[in-house]
Amino acid sequence: MESRIFDNVTLGEGTVVHPPCVLGFPPRGRSGGELPLVVGPNGVIRPFSTLYAGTVIGARFQCGQGASIREENVIGDDCSVGTHAVLEYGNRIGNRTRIHSGCFLEQVTLGDEVFVAPNVVFTDDPHPPCPRYKECKGGAVVEDRVKIGANATVLPGVRIGRGSLVGAGSVVTHDVPAGVVVAGSPARVVKRVEELTCWPGWYERPYAWEEK
Repeated sequence: MESRIFDNVTLGEGTVVHPPCVLGFPPRGRSGGELPLVVGPNGVIRPFSTLYAGTVIGARFQCGQGASIREENVIGDDCSVGTHAVLEYGNRIGNRTRIHSGCFLEQVTLGDEVFVAPNVVFTDDPHPPCPRYKECKGGAVVEDRVKIGANATVLPGVRIGRGSLVGAGSVVTHDVPAGVVVAGSPARVVKRVEELTCWPGWYERPYAWEEK
C-alpha cells in the first residue's frame, strides 16, 4: 500500500514516511493543497498515520503507528507522538516533549520537555456538547517539565505549573502550582516534587538530573 501525499506538503530532508500514511489531508471546508503541511528534517512518520494540512511540525519528529494530527497544530523540535494518539485542532507543543500512545488533546498548550504518559485525556468543553465551546475555557496549559501519569484526565482551562507531577489516574479539575505532586480524583497536592525519593537509591531524588 502506498501513502497519499496531497499538494502543498513539505517534508524536511531526511524525514522518512513509512506507508501507508496520509499527509496533507484537507480539513473540513478546505480543498486539497489549499493549506500547507510542513514537517521538519530527520523525522519518522510511521504507518497508518494521518497528518492534516494546516499544521507545522519541527525537526526530528517521530510518531507511532496510527497517529492522527489535525489542523492548526504547531509542534516543536525533537517531539514524539505515540501510537494511536489523537491531536485534534489547535494544540501548541513545545520542544523535546513526549506524548505517548492513546492520548487525546485539543486546544492544549504543552511547554518544553513535558512528559505525557499513555492514555492521558485533555478535555476542552466543560458542558459538552456546547455549541460555543471554542469561546469558553479552552484546553489546558501545561508548563515546562511537567510529567503527567498514565490515564490521567485534565479538565478544560486548567494550568499545571512548571515541574509538577500528576499521579496516574488523577482527574485534574483546578490549577496546579509549580513543583508539586498532585494525585486523586479530584487531584490534590500531596507533597512537593523535591520531597520524592528514588527507591533504588540511584539518584539523590527523582528529577534531580534536570537541575544540572
